[in-house]
Amino acid sequence: MALDAITMSLLAKELDQGLQGSRIDKIHQPSKDEVVFHLRKRDGNIKLLLSARSGSARLCFTNESFENPQTPPSFCMLLRKYLSGARFIGATSVEGERIIMLTFTATSEMGDTVNIDIAAELMGRYANLVIINGDGKIIDAMKRVDADASSIRQLLPGLMYKLPPNRENPKFISQTQQVLEKVFSYSGTIDQAFLRCSQGMGPVVAREIAYLAHTGDSYADSLSESQEMAVVATVGRVIEYYHQPKYTIVYNQQNAPSEYSFMPLTQYEGLDSKSFETLNQLLDEYYSEKDKAERLRQKGKDLHKLVQNLLDRTIRKQVARKEELTQSTDNEKFRIYGELLTANLYQLEKGMKKVEVFNYYDNTNIIIPLDPKLTGNQNAQKYYKEYKRKQTAVKMLTTLIAQGEIELEYLQSVAYNVNNAKNESELMAIRSELHSAGYLKYYKNREKRQKPQDFIRYTSCDGFLILVGRNNEQNDKLTIKTARGKDMWFHTKKAPGSHVVVMSNGEDIPLTTQNQAAQLAVYHSSLKGMAKVEVDYTFVKNIRKTNDLKPGMVIYDIYESAAIVPDEKIIEELEKTRK
Repeated sequence: MALDAITMSLLAKELDQGLQGSRIDKIHQPSKDEVVFHLRKRDGNIKLLLSARSGSARLCFTNESFENPQTPPSFCMLLRKYLSGARFIGATSVEGERIIMLTFTATSEMGDTVNIDIAAELMGRYANLVIINGDGKIIDAMKRVDADASSIRQLLPGLMYKLPPNRENPKFISQTQQVLEKVFSYSGTIDQAFLRCSQGMGPVVAREIAYLAHTGDSYADSLSESQEMAVVATVGRVIEYYHQPKYTIVYNQQNAPSEYSFMPLTQYEGLDSKSFETLNQLLDEYYSEKDKAERLRQKGKDLHKLVQNLLDRTIRKQVARKEELTQSTDNEKFRIYGELLTANLYQLEKGMKKVEVFNYYDNTNIIIPLDPKLTGNQNAQKYYKEYKRKQTAVKMLTTLIAQGEIELEYLQSVAYNVNNAKNESELMAIRSELHSAGYLKYYKNREKRQKPQDFIRYTSCDGFLILVGRNNEQNDKLTIKTARGKDMWFHTKKAPGSHVVVMSNGEDIPLTTQNQAAQLAVYHSSLKGMAKVEVDYTFVKNIRKTNDLKPGMVIYDIYESAAIVPDEKIIEELEKTRK
């Protein structure tokens, strides 16, 4: 759900109260449509997230950690220029509109005290952040809107800031009676009527009114007197919740946040819900995980495309090589043609297009095509050359196909690692790996100052340390350099995934720990979610790696396999020990 104007008016009140006495300390822009203000107060520090991302536009306090680009975007630098050290004055909402105005006082380059407004326009796909000076002129906008994009309202530096064109509908909170009059004359269902005849209300609240009033599919202009009274009473309850909110999130059957409001949502029967003391807490809970994934998707978009293109190219090469190999496997007949022509040179004359000779290999007569421009001996030599060419092609294609299968397996593992990367550091590690392997030509490591990530660490129920690699280079480091002979190694059979090693410390590893390690091998693989998965396991001393193998690939001949049925309870217990 997107923030509606009613909810945003409540949010503005919370922000106005929570930000009083604060100053902007730092400003970051972790993604192209998100800005984070770090504010200092006497009683502690606050992080304020301003998001203009379509589908999750919002303004709220947050506890989330952000990975910021090393080079700040130009909009971030502009905010720092005008707002570094600025003192918060107030937050107000525009009634009926999904806009919150944040006002700050700052010191200009000339030493004058000036007011700067930030207009947070949280209007779905039109969401934007606009910087406005004390004269009401636009300094700049996160997403500039020119005359080509909108003939009604432009958002460009130097123009006067204007609110969106106002609809004639009455405001739901301040003009409730006028709203009801228009609703009861609308030819449509109650939820449609409230959306079309009022300003400020979102679809969730409109549906809740219809649900609580039990109007069903009845049209608003055809309601009975008792139904109208029920609607009026329900609207009164909504107004009460506006003045005494009960912030609520409803979760779907997969336990993911589905909808939220400033009031309980009874329309979602059978689904779990959770209450929050403040709207800021609700918004941070609702959007944080969703935005983390989207932020990472944006930063890894080029990497996803690169790996997918490499995969597609390798698959096309393999198909072409296998087709060519099929065409080259009939090379034996060219050797036989050459031998038979050599044995029957006395029959051959230049200008002949074919000759019928006795094939002593199968005791039958055979017709051999000839090039009339060549002599009999030249035709025989032509077939010998074709035989040798195809024989060489078979050897080369067989080698290339084998190499292609290894490359395909490697790229599939890289694609798995990209899809399952949890942060930008893991994406950077994959970029580094592809650069080292020669797949990524232009790469500059911007993370030199960051400490390399450690393995994922779990503790088994028997107290054994279980290590899991995050990517192919970590898999190599874990299996080849970190693990020792009696440590036990696990990996899904013929499927991309992490190397999992139980550190034995020279002790025998119990079956319960082995089972937990096998469960983790499935959990950290591309086969996660399957009903049954085969997992290979062996002692680390049985594993070796040759120089021609790509990162993350190893050789093992002595091993056992187990059919593992994934168990969520085991994973949940192990996740509690994760470090």
